[in-house]
Amino acid sequence: MTSFFMTVEQIRKKLSGRTVGIAGCGGLGSNCAIALARVGVGTLILVDYDVVSEGNLNRQYYFQDQIGKKKVSALEENIQRVNPEISVRTKDLKIEPSNIISLFRDCEVIVEAFDLADQKEMLIETVLSVFPDKDLVIGLGMAGWGKNELIRYRKIDRMHICGDEISEVSDEMPPLAPRVGIVANIQANIVLQILLQE
Repeated sequence: MTSFFMTVEQIRKKLSGRTVGIAGCGGLGSNCAIALARVGVGTLILVDYDVVSEGNLNRQYYFQDQIGKKKVSALEENIQRVNPEISVRTKDLKIEPSNIISLFRDCEVIVEAFDLADQKEMLIETVLSVFPDKDLVIGLGMAGWGKNELIRYRKIDRMHICGDEISEVSDEMPPLAPRVGIVANIQANIVLQILLQE
């Protein structure tokens, strides 16, 4: 196991050849991707088919002048502004069981960053079935505000769960930047832990 004591240069060198896939480029995915870019993960594979809307700006890593752009294109642009050395591969399409293998076969870790429960379930079931040796980092429960003490991390085999696991998004419990950002950064931290300890 790698020591927790490493210089920034050692960390960047170790991460420069690694590849992480991010399924969904909304609140979790965009913030997790930026965190991974800042620490120097060499290649990020971003998959999403949505466009940036004004309603996304309360929690997602986009800007006013990017409204209407495809999320994968806007996020690639933002990553390059943060760290131009990162290789970004984008796929502007909807993730389905039939394309998960081709999209994520090159990834060492896959980050699940969907909003909807049925999409989360589909990705988790498919990844665990077709990639039993890959680590999957999921976000589960980040709606609302406060209740920091409920946010946690736990591991089940190669699945890493980040969030409170109970708060579902609704009109009265919207996803907001603070809690979404906390969970996204826990996801990024778990990705680092996996990559740096191998």
